[in-house]
Amino acid sequence: MDKPLTANLDINNPQNLTAYQSTGGYKGFQNALKISPSDVQQQVKDAELKGRGGAGFNTGMKWSFVPMGEDAPKHKYLICNADEMEPGTFKDRMLMEGSPHLLVEGMMIAAYAIGADVAYIFLRGEYKLCAQRLQAAIDQAKEAGLLGDNIQGTGYSLKLYLHTSAGRYICGEETALINALEGKRANPRAKPPFPQVVGLFGQPTIVNNCETLCNLPGILRQGVAWYKGLSESVDTGSKIYGISGRVKKAGLWELPMGVTARQILDLAGGMQDGLTLRGWLPGGASTDFLMPEHLDIPMEYDAIGKAGSRLGTGGIIALDDQHCPVGMILNLLKFFAQESCGWCTPCRDGLPWAVEILTRIEMGQGSQDDIDTLQKLCGFMWIGKTFCALAPGAVEPLRSGMKYFADDFQQHIDHKGCPHQH
Repeated sequence: MDKPLTANLDINNPQNLTAYQSTGGYKGFQNALKISPSDVQQQVKDAELKGRGGAGFNTGMKWSFVPMGEDAPKHKYLICNADEMEPGTFKDRMLMEGSPHLLVEGMMIAAYAIGADVAYIFLRGEYKLCAQRLQAAIDQAKEAGLLGDNIQGTGYSLKLYLHTSAGRYICGEETALINALEGKRANPRAKPPFPQVVGLFGQPTIVNNCETLCNLPGILRQGVAWYKGLSESVDTGSKIYGISGRVKKAGLWELPMGVTARQILDLAGGMQDGLTLRGWLPGGASTDFLMPEHLDIPMEYDAIGKAGSRLGTGGIIALDDQHCPVGMILNLLKFFAQESCGWCTPCRDGLPWAVEILTRIEMGQGSQDDIDTLQKLCGFMWIGKTFCALAPGAVEPLRSGMKYFADDFQQHIDHKGCPHQH
């Protein structure tokens, strides 16, 4: 199959502008400039591109909520959410390091589609190499007249800036990201109003994930039918899938939407010798566990949802039979507790409480009441009870782990210690 995201990927020597253009680079943007912004929106809507940041919302539909026309606000913003910090997720880093012009072109297409005159790449601060390469790509695009005022005589102007984050996982939540970009504390905002209407500096704003934006050049260059033809699923296009854990070859692959987790595990060479797969998180650290019997379910949004989890970022984390699931869940919860912004009580107090209880259980000091308390905490931090999705996502591995690995939790309590510690 065609691989629009990784066909020209080169981590060691990312393409310069001339090399990128020689493979069709910026033709998608040129095609976009020949039609109206609303036509670009319609193409992306027809392509049924779903957001690759985890939520899976239709990208063109999200854009359609931005005010357009003569009565729309004069200034609108586009933001690339490149604050990739979720454990088990590293796809955006590969794209930005290996094909920075692809993201720059994708942002130019998206900005034109919503009538934005300023765009920002909000980049995880630790991604130093990404920053160098993205800034070089932006500078090259400016020199070529692809960015700036009155681009190629079309009357459309766009300024694109790289902003490196000061840190914290919460900055990946789009309204917290907007606050951080404004120089405020990175707390989520209450919605409504939604960013599409009142976002950065009070103006209409779209926040899209890095991988989502990287899909746009191919759609505008090759067309809707071509993009849909990449898929083996009701979800369109291709996807960067990844796997980490104790497999033989952890990594990333661009595959058709709808491949199975078993196919991804096979590409990784299977589990390391002497190990058996015990369970897996399908889309990064904030998704529910699935079991080996779920390996043949298509890696698509609805199918993974029906199995009881979320596709999320498509970054699988594999748990082997020699590793303690309680210890793994504790490790993940420590991360989320540390990264809570503290804005709402369930998340600020609930996550450290869960970490305290899990630590006791893992150390062999837990009681039966601790299991009941953890179940209640999962309810207190669930969807609709917090300002944003950090806490609900954090308790997904805990909630599902207590379901699938109930015997492990019970053994920790009954035998006063972790059965996996030798």
